[in-house]
Amino acid sequence: MEIKQNSVVSITYTLRLNNESGLEVQTVDATNPLVFLFGAGNLLPAFETNLEGKKTGDSYAFGLKCEEAYGPIIPDAIVDVPIDVFIIDGKLAEDMITPGNTVNLRDQDGYPLQGKVLERGLNTVKIDFNHPMAGQDLHFTGVVTDVREASADEIAHGHVHGPGGHHH
Repeated sequence: MEIKQNSVVSITYTLRLNNESGLEVQTVDATNPLVFLFGAGNLLPAFETNLEGKKTGDSYAFGLKCEEAYGPIIPDAIVDVPIDVFIIDGKLAEDMITPGNTVNLRDQDGYPLQGKVLERGLNTVKIDFNHPMAGQDLHFTGVVTDVREASADEIAHGHVHGPGGHHH
C-alpha cells in the first residue's frame, strides 16, 4: 500500500544537518519507529511530500532547506529577559541561567516557550527562543517500515492510536 492521505506510516530515519555527510542530530531505529498519520499536519509539510507514494520497505533520502523546515533564525526571538524572572523562593536559580542551558518559560498569554540561554548579564539573561533547528538545512535518510489505512477514529482525532500512537 502506498503512502497517501490518512495512511498510518511507520518510518525509521537519521536526521543530519545540511547534507548526507553532515552532523548526525537524531536517529530513530526500527525498535521504536516514528508512527504518524499522513496528511494530518503533525509533521513538516515538505517532509510528508517527500514520502508520498512510497511503500513498506522503500528507503528514502532527501534534504529540506531551512525555509521548508523550521525557518530562518528570527533576530526578534533573541530576547533579554529580566533576571528577576529566575528568582525562585527568594533565591536566584543560578543553575538555570548557565549559558547553553535550555529554559522553559511562559509568554504573556501563558503559552510555554523553550529557549536557550546565550549569556547572563547583570540584570538580564539573553535567551534565544528560536527553534533549535532554525536556520539549518536538514537531511533525512530512512526506511518506510509499515503503511496501513487509518481507522475512522484516528482520522477524526488527527493522530495515531494504539502501538506507536498515544494512549488514553
